[in-house]
Amino acid sequence: MATRAANKRLVREYKAITENPPPYIQAHPSESNILEWHYIITGPEKTPYENGQYWGTLVFPADYPFKPPAIRMMTPSGRFQTSTRLCLSISDFHPKSFNPAWEVSTILMGLLSFMTSEEMTTGSISATDQERRILAARSRWWNSTGGGSGVLDPVSDIVVSNRVPGAGAGIGGSRGGVGNGDLGHKFREEWKDVDVENWRWLRAKGFNLATGLISPPPAAINRPPASSSAATDTEGARRRQRSGSIGNTGTAGAAGVVVRRGGGWFEGHRVFVGIVFLIAWALLARSLE
Repeated sequence: MATRAANKRLVREYKAITENPPPYIQAHPSESNILEWHYIITGPEKTPYENGQYWGTLVFPADYPFKPPAIRMMTPSGRFQTSTRLCLSISDFHPKSFNPAWEVSTILMGLLSFMTSEEMTTGSISATDQERRILAARSRWWNSTGGGSGVLDPVSDIVVSNRVPGAGAGIGGSRGGVGNGDLGHKFREEWKDVDVENWRWLRAKGFNLATGLISPPPAAINRPPASSSAATDTEGARRRQRSGSIGNTGTAGAAGVVVRRGGGWFEGHRVFVGIVFLIAWALLARSLE
């Protein structure tokens, strides 16, 4: 339970962060516990996290602001292990370095700054920019479905299990501790309006809710692949070639040179022409003797 001083301080900070939120950041305390805060960081432009939706928690000690909070990120990002306490100078790993003048907004801005750097610490991981972009694109899906372990029933509009335990943990995903389905339920409890918007966005983008991948349109599914069409054309050409329907054009030799068949009447009567030529030459030679 929060001390009176901690409660007063956190109420004041909630008012301040609501009225003047830092860029890319929103946060609020849980309705059931003012010491448990939930934040969402929107990935900044021109970073691998652009437009990603990164949800996490700050759990404050009862005697805050004299000690710092535990900081976790729940959404897979390719930067932090999910649901894992992060070792930062603004977190509970370093209580002696924490400045009581720092506020929730200061803490979250520090987390965002560290996230967009490449500095390593306890709870951070390495990933390529491409991997981080993929996770950013799937972050809304992961938050609202708990990583695919709960999807929205289109008839009842109720989130139900799809019986894919542990799906979608992704790079740095956690498969221990609180289950992904529990995280999806917790996200919906803490971010009702954001969750509604996420579902609307997922439907508009054509996400497969069980896998977090964008489903191709029906036309693309029914259309034969280009390689298959090319193979069919090649096979047809071979059949026409074997049946002689290609005309006078021959086949390519080993060196890739095209040889032509035919050549007119002379080409087909070379032997006969040669014999006539020899007889004519012999008669001419005898007449000259």
